[in-house]
This record gives sequence, C-alpha cells and structure tokens, in this order.
Amino acid sequence: MLKKIILFIALVLPMSAFAQKFGVVNTDEVFQSLPEFTQIKTQAEDAAKKYEGEFQKLREELEKLYADFQSIAEDPNTPQAIKERRMQEIQEREAKVNQFRQTAQEDLARLQQQLVEPVQKKIMEAIQTVGQEGGYTFIFPAEQGLLLYQSSAVVDLTSTVKAKLGVK
Repeated sequence: MLKKIILFIALVLPMSAFAQKFGVVNTDEVFQSLPEFTQIKTQAEDAAKKYEGEFQKLREELEKLYADFQSIAEDPNTPQAIKERRMQEIQEREAKVNQFRQTAQEDLARLQQQLVEPVQKKIMEAIQTVGQEGGYTFIFPAEQGLLLYQSSAVVDLTSTVKAKLGVK
C-alpha cells in the first residue's frame, strides 16, 4: 500500500508542476505607459525646481557673506572680534544651507513616494486580475532579473496588464 502511494505521488507531482503557468511583467514599462507617469514626472520636476531656486538664493546669500568677510579679513583696522563674528555667521549660514538641502531631498523623496504609491497599487491590482483570469501560478517582475532562464512556458504579460489598465 505504501509503495502505491509513493508511486502515485511520484507520478502526480511532476504532472502538477507542468500544469503551473508562469508569467513576467515589465512593471517599469507599464508604469511609464500610464498617463499618470507624465503627471508624476511633471509634479516632481516642478517641486525640484522650486527647491533648487530657493537653494540657489541661499547659496548666493552665503557667497555674499563670504565676499563681505574677505573684504574685512584683509583690513588690519577691523577688530578681530568682528572678523570672528562674521566667520561665525558664515558657518551658521552654511549649516542652514546644508540643512535645507537635506530637508529638500527628504521632501522630494516623500513627494515622489506619495505620487507613485497609488499608481503602483493600481498596477499591482491589474497584475493580480490578469493572474487570476489567466490562471497563472506566479507572475514575476521582468526588470528584476529573477528569471535566469525563460522558456516558452513563461508568458510575457506586460501588454495584457497594459490593456487591463487601458493603455497601449
């Protein structure tokens, strides 16, 4: 009896593996084909330009302070206390500029995430729907190189997912 069960499992297990369907989707291609992509790109670029403009103003102010300091640093009649105070102002301003740069980078990353997240969710839902409708066991992201070998049994579902989302 035990031999019959083992023989049955040995015969059925490989057959069930052949019944599985695998697919790949290039989610980057899908994402870039959506109309939301250009909107996200435009909003992110606009925000980056605003931060860049403000950063440039801060840099110009810092350069002006430094130029002013250079003029008094060479003047022997300027007291050392004034020179030290100006140098301290430059250092404080430089710290503020660096803090602004860091905050701007964090804000831009957060904005990017907020803009992309709903679109990623939309794409994932479309992939799940295609997978369920097509009876796929696994759908892998094509751009991550997870598949080292792709046989004809693996179907590229990128165009199917794009069609599900209503884009070409």
